[in-house]
Amino acid sequence: MAWNGDKVVVQWILLAICLIALLGRGSAITLCNIDSKQLTVCLPALSGKSLDENCCALVHQANLPCLCKYKAALPAFGFDPERAMELPQKCGLKTPLECHGKVPKSS
Repeated sequence: MAWNGDKVVVQWILLAICLIALLGRGSAITLCNIDSKQLTVCLPALSGKSLDENCCALVHQANLPCLCKYKAALPAFGFDPERAMELPQKCGLKTPLECHGKVPKSS
């Protein structure tokens, strides 16, 4: 599937809004069934540290196909997209088809 420039720009804008809220500079927002303030429970797992039951509970409530649309932006914020895409399986869920595939390398 080809990505047009407008779709990519919209996704980056949405991700920026989410991350601003996550970092406490704004109000919490809900994206893909997750309140942005809840994402902090998965930060250790996304940075290669331990995965705990609170993160898995969050993964279980998330709309995973929706979240997978944002995986290409994760490296810009210091998170390994491959590690993020492993979370569903590690939490006992099937990884959605939308999450498969490699993240394109930025130049």
